[in-house]
Amino acid sequence: MLDMRGGAGIRTSRRRMLGAFGFGAAMAGLGLAPARAITSDEVLTETAVLRDPEIPPAGNAQGDVTIVEFFDYNCPYCRKLAPELAQVVYDDGKVRMIFKDWPILGPVSVYASRLALASKYQGKFAAAHEALMSTSSRLTEPRIRELLGGARIDVDRALKDMAANAGTIDDILKRNNAQATAFGFNGTPSFIIGKFRVPGALTMAQFDQAIADARKAAIRHDKK
Repeated sequence: MLDMRGGAGIRTSRRRMLGAFGFGAAMAGLGLAPARAITSDEVLTETAVLRDPEIPPAGNAQGDVTIVEFFDYNCPYCRKLAPELAQVVYDDGKVRMIFKDWPILGPVSVYASRLALASKYQGKFAAAHEALMSTSSRLTEPRIRELLGGARIDVDRALKDMAANAGTIDDILKRNNAQATAFGFNGTPSFIIGKFRVPGALTMAQFDQAIADARKAAIRHDKK
């Protein structure tokens, strides 16, 4: 995990249930335990976190489990994890994936997020996300535009859409930041998997286990 204060450290063993989503009992698996109380009801509603209408879903849009990733395009841990997470989502086939831009690493990260989000107006958000996550070098504004162009995105249109929809895009980034802060995340990548809070990266096997646990938790919740 890349800490927003500049430190780095991977936390892979702790997941916490989201009290804001209606869970209160400890569960088996990868060290699940009740989350601290969250009182930001407006910020952390299930709809706001899992179904922001301004963020196009990836994976299976009708999936039975949602994974939300809070990420920064300049975060090396996010990039390293990206192909493994994509493989997990593909192999499962029933995961709905939501990428939430949380640009905490400076102005270039903000620019990357805003231009990627602007690409959604031409139906290319997923392509923009993949292009920016696939590079191994630190991003600059010219490099961002080059990568998007290489992904067959109309960069001139994206720049115009970014300006025309600046308020909407900035509101998305504000919501994402408010949610990440309310969840107590300290850096990227951080995840919500179903109704579990995961403050750090997981291995592919751990993602599989977390998804399975999220499905079990959903069944138990539905039976109440």
